[in-house]
Amino acid sequence: MQKISLPKVIFGTSGLGNLYVALSEEVKCAIVAESVRCSEPAMFDSAGKYGAGLALESLGRSLTQLNVKPSEVLISNKLGWLRTELKTPEPTFEPGVWRNLKYDAVQRISYDGILECYEQGNELLGDYRAELVSVHDPDEYLAAAKDEQDRTRRYQDILEAYRALDELKKDGKVKGIGVGSKDWRVIKKITQDVKLDWVMIANSMTIHSHPRELVAFMQELERLEIPIINSAVFNGGFLTGADYYNYRLTDPITDKGLYHWRDELYLLCANYKIKPADACVAFGLNAPGVKSIALSTTNAGRVAQNVAVASLKIPMQFWMEMKERGLIDEAYDLASL
Repeated sequence: MQKISLPKVIFGTSGLGNLYVALSEEVKCAIVAESVRCSEPAMFDSAGKYGAGLALESLGRSLTQLNVKPSEVLISNKLGWLRTELKTPEPTFEPGVWRNLKYDAVQRISYDGILECYEQGNELLGDYRAELVSVHDPDEYLAAAKDEQDRTRRYQDILEAYRALDELKKDGKVKGIGVGSKDWRVIKKITQDVKLDWVMIANSMTIHSHPRELVAFMQELERLEIPIINSAVFNGGFLTGADYYNYRLTDPITDKGLYHWRDELYLLCANYKIKPADACVAFGLNAPGVKSIALSTTNAGRVAQNVAVASLKIPMQFWMEMKERGLIDEAYDLASL
């Protein structure tokens, strides 16, 4: 298995696809410029799902405008969503979270579908190519199954998608293949059938949510020397003040427990003069087997701060008090922090 060299901080591009807010081309270019300036080479994580390909398009356009050589960046494209014509007032693929989109997207997970997504992704990137590729949201694809027979068929589609990616790797068109999923159990199942170069876990290993079974799986990946990219460590922005938890709009009444947990985190962070975002990043980056953390921003001024926080050391007393207050699972080993 090829060893993939990953930087500590990977630049997520969901903001370039107008997640929650529509950004101007100038702002997007400034974010990309700062990312390139702060990391050498800069690694970008994108997907056809991000703004129905808008993120890939904006990334390629910005890199071209900045005269960045293809050899100076590493692009990861999570495949499985194909840009299509927009026929409804709002895109159908993920209603309510993307802004000002001109296209829709459909899921295409199969041998031919994943190759179609790969080709379209490179077309949207323009002069640049995705050198790392993965299957995006295989968990959602399986969850849409009508029954067990359909689920079995869908899982075979996923394996066929990986057969296509493996051929791309053997042909030297990509450097490595991985997976991007919110449900870590699906990642676990795939790793039993497919040789992956890395895995990306989203929304699953955060300071708020870190199931013991997931920790054990991550420790197993570490033993197998399969690097982990930890993504969405703010639980969709909720931990840093947004109203969305894992892309679901929350309600202060029905989600009272979530808001109480966040209030307790903020109070403790204030006592230690620690930014809540810094605590989230430090926890997510130092989890078992994690080599990189993917961070997205809609503010170019945050890029350098995101890179700097990856080297931040938070006092052990803070973590101990988090555990004492029940904000971190009592079984979680604080040694790595």
